[in-house]
Amino acid sequence: MAMTIMKRVKFSAGHRLYKHGGKCEFFHGHNYIAEFFVTASEVDEVGRLIDFAELKRAFKGWIDEHWDHGFLLAADDSNAINAIKQVVPCKYYELPYNPTAENMARYLLNDVCPKVLEQFSDYQVRATKVLIWETEDSCAEASLDQKVGEEEVPWQVAQVEHWQRQ
Repeated sequence: MAMTIMKRVKFSAGHRLYKHGGKCEFFHGHNYIAEFFVTASEVDEVGRLIDFAELKRAFKGWIDEHWDHGFLLAADDSNAINAIKQVVPCKYYELPYNPTAENMARYLLNDVCPKVLEQFSDYQVRATKVLIWETEDSCAEASLDQKVGEEEVPWQVAQVEHWQRQ
């Protein structure tokens, strides 16, 4: 039986959507929430998939080092990259595509999570889903092994219109 746990990480970052054509093409920022879902088929001798504190250290550590209080920019957005380099000190992270919530979730799931979870090889856990909340009303989800129609895709995107946090 598969079991899944989730760790939530809050961070603040700026970005712009290259070639967006609307107001999101300007530099702006968000208070993001990333939710990391980790799945395994067995628990340890304590009854856990993995210690929540260890997940927090790993995922929050990566976010804090690379994204928190920095700018997320598309690698081909040379105008924004050159502009941000004028600020000293500056912190920015180049993504291989536009830093939309959808692409951020996909990047975390496909590129970051496998590397971050390597240190926990004894636990046999894998990240199966990442949500990025850009606002309290909108999020994007990247999930492994999802089907859209008859085609299997490595990620899917879900737009949530309203979510009541408890």
